[in-house]
Amino acid sequence: EYEGDRNSEGQRHGFGKARLPNGDTYEGEYECGLRNGYGTYRFKNGALYTGNYLRNEKHGKGVFFYPDGSKYAGDWVHDQKQGYGEYLYANGDTYTGEWANNKRHGQGTYVYKDTGSKYVGCWVNGIQDGPAELIHLNHRFKGRFLNGKPLGHGKFTFDIGCEQHGEYKQRVQEKEEEEEEEEQPLPLELIWKASEITKLTPWSPQDEELLGP
Repeated sequence: EYEGDRNSEGQRHGFGKARLPNGDTYEGEYECGLRNGYGTYRFKNGALYTGNYLRNEKHGKGVFFYPDGSKYAGDWVHDQKQGYGEYLYANGDTYTGEWANNKRHGQGTYVYKDTGSKYVGCWVNGIQDGPAELIHLNHRFKGRFLNGKPLGHGKFTFDIGCEQHGEYKQRVQEKEEEEEEEEQPLPLELIWKASEITKLTPWSPQDEELLGP
């Protein structure tokens, strides 16, 4: 069903309201038969998108409300979250930062609602990866992350005015040789090895890159 403007060729063109065969509805702008411009799309499952379209795809600025109560507000490119945006998760966590191909990618800040902790730093394909700072209520960790976990040199800074420098190292559990073929490798365990405690210093993860191997 469609109610609204059409062009001389009978295509939906201008402003209109439509009910799709699957039960979804759209109210907004059309151009030559396609959703184009600003509109609101309501999904039968309770989800809702309100924002810009380009040739039937979410493109530009828009807000998507999900059925579970989560919400994304930000940039879209060809139906994908891409650019800059803010996501409020169903559990109350939030992410504000860069996106690519529907995933957290680039620089961004993730706030954990339950603990108040904050990850500020790099993301790659939705995973914490690269230089970052993990900020807790009375201390913070600055270092590098790989696949969602800290790895290599870093430092903990405590609000009482001191720092603990050290390194996250991987510990691999030994296995018997005959099992090696059949089983998946066991997950790596990370261990923090403290090296020294100092007063506050301006160290950052990039420093060790400048020093070289």
